[in-house]
Amino acid sequence: MALAKQRDFYAWFWRAPLVIWQVLFFVVPLAFMFVLSFWLVKNYRMTPAFALDNWAKMLGWNIFWSAYGYTLGLALSATVLASVLAFPASFGLAFKLNDTARRWAVFLLIIPFFTSYLVRVYAWQVVLAGNGIISAFLAWFGLGPVSLLNTPTGTIIGYLTLSFPLVVILQTISLASIDKTLIEAAHNMGCSPFRTIFSVIIPAAKVGLIVAALFCFILSFGDFVSPYYLGGSKPPTLSIMIVDSTKSGQQWPRAAVIAVVMILSLLTVAFGAVTAAYRRRG
Repeated sequence: MALAKQRDFYAWFWRAPLVIWQVLFFVVPLAFMFVLSFWLVKNYRMTPAFALDNWAKMLGWNIFWSAYGYTLGLALSATVLASVLAFPASFGLAFKLNDTARRWAVFLLIIPFFTSYLVRVYAWQVVLAGNGIISAFLAWFGLGPVSLLNTPTGTIIGYLTLSFPLVVILQTISLASIDKTLIEAAHNMGCSPFRTIFSVIIPAAKVGLIVAALFCFILSFGDFVSPYYLGGSKPPTLSIMIVDSTKSGQQWPRAAVIAVVMILSLLTVAFGAVTAAYRRRG
C-alpha cells in the first residue's frame, strides 16, 4: 500500500509542471480574455462590466463573419497544400534514406526555425513583388510582370513558409515508424505501389498525418505576419481584425471577443482532428 502511494505521489509530482504550465499560460489568459470580452469602453477607457454589447456587435457584424470565412478558407487551403506537397518528400525521407541520411535531412528541415519567421516573410516580399525575382524570371519569356504580393496566394505562401518544414518532419516520423512487415505483406499479396500507399501506409500513419495537418491549420489560422506583409491585410483576417480593434478606440473587449472565437474554433478543430486520428475503423 505504501509503495503504491509512493508511486502515485511521484506520478503526480512529475505531472505537476505540465499542469501548472497549462494553467498559467493557457487557462488563466483564456479566462481573463473571456471576462474582458464583457467589459465596456467609455471615453477610451475600459470599464469592468458584464454586458453582451461586444458579443452582439461582433457576432452581428457581417465584416466579422466575412473575415472568419476568409481566415478559415486560407488556413484550410494551406493545410491541404502543405499535407499533399509534404507527403512525397516525407515518403522519400522515410523509405528511401537510411537512418543517418534521414537524421541529417530532418536537421536541415529544422534549420529554418532557427531564423526569424518575420525575416523569411520579408524575403518573400522581394520574390513576390511586381518587380521581384518571379517577374524578372518571367520577363525572359516575354511574360509578366506578375505580382503575387498583397494577394491571397502570397498569404498562403507565407503560411507554407511557416508550417511546411514542420509538416514534413511530423509526416516523416510517422511514416518511418510504420511496421515494415505490413508493407512487405502487401507486396507479397500483389498490391501495386499506389494501392500499398493508400491501403496500408496512409492508414498506418493516419495519426501522424492528421496531427501534422492539425499543426499546419493551427499555425495558419492564428498567423498575423503573412496576411499583413504578404496578403496586404485586405480583406482582413481575424488576427488583423484583433489589431485593428485595439487601435480603433482602444476596443480591447471587442478584440477579446475575436480572440475567444478563434480559440474556441481551434479547440473544436483540434478535438475533431484528434478524434478522427484515433478512431478505429469499423
